[in-house]
Amino acid sequence: MKKIILSIASVLCFSAAAFAYGTEDYLNPIITSMPSLSIAPDARAAGMGDVGVATTADLNSLHWNAAKFAYMDSKGGITANYTPWLRKLVGDIDLAHLEGYYNFGDLGGGIAGSFTYFSMGAVQLTDMSGTILQEAHPNEWALDLSYYRKLHEYVSMAVALRFMYSDLNNGINSSVSGSSQEMKPAWTMAADIDLYYRQPIDIKMGTSYFILGFTLTNLGGKMTYDDVTKNFIPATMRIGVGYELPFDNYNKLTFNLQADKLLVPSRKSRFTEGFDKDNPATWQMSQDAYSNMTSISGIFKSFADAPYGAAEEFAEVRWGAGLEYTYNRQFFARMGYSYEDKYKGNRNYLTFGAGFHLSIFSLDFSYCVGLASTNPLDQTMRFTLGFDLAGIKDLVNNRKK
Repeated sequence: MKKIILSIASVLCFSAAAFAYGTEDYLNPIITSMPSLSIAPDARAAGMGDVGVATTADLNSLHWNAAKFAYMDSKGGITANYTPWLRKLVGDIDLAHLEGYYNFGDLGGGIAGSFTYFSMGAVQLTDMSGTILQEAHPNEWALDLSYYRKLHEYVSMAVALRFMYSDLNNGINSSVSGSSQEMKPAWTMAADIDLYYRQPIDIKMGTSYFILGFTLTNLGGKMTYDDVTKNFIPATMRIGVGYELPFDNYNKLTFNLQADKLLVPSRKSRFTEGFDKDNPATWQMSQDAYSNMTSISGIFKSFADAPYGAAEEFAEVRWGAGLEYTYNRQFFARMGYSYEDKYKGNRNYLTFGAGFHLSIFSLDFSYCVGLASTNPLDQTMRFTLGFDLAGIKDLVNNRKK
């Protein structure tokens, strides 16, 4: 499996090199508010290179593709996820994620909900002279509600609504540098649209499955912390493909590939007033122009605004590849690779994971290995604990007999 992962990684790196652009001092990452919404919260997806749009259904499907819930075997379930974040840099940043779903039985649909909380630790607030005023505990959280349904034996769809809240100064008002405006918590609403296709294919070893997934997430308004500057949220398009291959009744291997594209415009843009492709000094969009751009306009411009054209647009795609080995639907081993262009963030890493599932509960773990010496995600661990409601109900009924 390791050779396969490395081969995929080599292909992705070769593809990126084929579309080389820019210069060594060129940086043009896409910045959004609430970047915590883009963090993989669960150990399974994290152990497979942060892929989850076209994987088989699991308890954390709402974050990746809520339409997958339509193919869950159980009536319902809940899961809790925990990630100590950026522990190589600080020791008090954490991501917690709770999620659950409930199927409506034979109707082929159901509802799901989740709550995500991102704690940024303790921050010392100072005045212009550097004097400490107070200690704040900034945080972000999001509340999701989704409805999913099977449209066909092989196709399902879901929609989700999300309320998101970001408090960067913990409710303690402080003047924005160079402005008389006061900082305050920001919030907005957004929606997801999810599609999932799962086609069975009969082969000599049994029934395999070809899977396609497509999602549009965080489609909504912008956020402001001062009523002046309006910030884009991480609207994202994800496309994934997977193939589930059985070897016999006990052993199975699943292959997954996923591409993520932020639907957010860049500050360095072809749409700046007076843009000259040969003069980088004309590439930076003014803060007012960027702030006043609508979310819908930003989505469409995000496909054609890169100063270096198609090569840079392609580089804005973040790639993930993952493998999962399953034994008897109880023991899981996972590997993955995530690639991001060096001018767009350079978050490149290998991931590893393991899982143990029973009829009542499941436990998963993942570990990240950064491929750059300065990668702050190196050694990041994630933990997932899940409970199957049907399994718990059966256990209670058996004890009553």
